[in-house]
Amino acid sequence: MLSDEPNETPRLAVVTVSYGSEGVLPVFLDSIVRATDASVDVGVVDNKPSEGSTVAAMCAQRGIRYLPLPANPGYGGAVNAGVRALGPDIEWILISNPDVVLEPQAIDRLRAVGEADKRIAAVGPAIINADGTVYPSARAVPSVGHGIGHALFANIWPGNPWTRTYHRSGTGSSAGPTGWLSGACLLVRRRAFDEIGGFDESFFMYFEDVDLGFRLGRSGFLNVYAPEARVHHAGAHSTAVDPVPMLDAHHRSARRFLAKRYPGLRYLPLRVAIGAGLRFRAVVAAAGSRSARQGA
Repeated sequence: MLSDEPNETPRLAVVTVSYGSEGVLPVFLDSIVRATDASVDVGVVDNKPSEGSTVAAMCAQRGIRYLPLPANPGYGGAVNAGVRALGPDIEWILISNPDVVLEPQAIDRLRAVGEADKRIAAVGPAIINADGTVYPSARAVPSVGHGIGHALFANIWPGNPWTRTYHRSGTGSSAGPTGWLSGACLLVRRRAFDEIGGFDESFFMYFEDVDLGFRLGRSGFLNVYAPEARVHHAGAHSTAVDPVPMLDAHHRSARRFLAKRYPGLRYLPLRVAIGAGLRFRAVVAAAGSRSARQGA
C-alpha cells in the first residue's frame, strides 16, 4: 500500500498489468505517490511471471499487492482479476499501463471530476506521447460509416475524410463527455465497472477500452475527458514486435466490437464489408512489412 497514512482505509486503488514490464514499472509506481494525496491500494497483475522476473520483488519492496496469473488472459482479463482482488471499500480505480508516468495531482484531478456527477463512470486524462504531442485518447464510439471508411482507406489513403473525422474526435482539444477513453490510463467508478461486468474478456488485445466505454454509455453512465489531469505515455513496450500479428489482433477485435454494436441479419452486409476492408488492410500491412525486412 502506497500511503502516508497507513491507518486510513483506502477508497482509491490503482491496478496495472505487467507483461515483462520490469524496465518501466518502477517509474510508474513511484509517480503514484505524487499523483494523489489519498491513501491508495496498489496492485500489479503479472501476465508474464517468470523465474528471472523482478516484478514480485519490486512490489514487496513497496508493500503493494502482487498478483501473478497462471495464464495470460489479455489486458482486460488481467485488470478484471486485479479489481476482483480489491476490498469492498474501494470507490475509484485507476486502470493504467505500466509505461505511464502520472503528473503530480493527476489522480486527484480525475477523481474531482468524477465525484462532481454520479453519472460519471470513467474519467480520462490528457495522455502525452514521448514526442510531446497529445494522444487522441477520447473518441467517439466507432460508427458503421466511419468504421467502413477508416477500415478500407486508412492505410492506402491516410488523409481520407472518415479517418480524419475519427481521429479528430480524440484530439483532446476540449473537456467533457465522450464516447470512450483510452485504457492506457483512466479512472473508473467501481460500482459502474462492476455493474457492467468489467472488461469483456473476449477482447484479448485492442478494443477492450472502446467496448468498455460503449457499454458504460449504453448503461446510462458518462465517460468524461479531463485534460487538466496529465500523464506521459512511453509507448507500447510489450507489443514492440512484428507489427503484422499486432495488426491481425487489432482487426479481430475491431470485427468483434462492430459485431457487438451492430448485431443481427440487418447489419450483416455492413459487417461483411468492414471485415473485407480490415482483411485488405492486413494484406497491405503484411506486404509492407515483408518489403521492409527484405530491404533491411
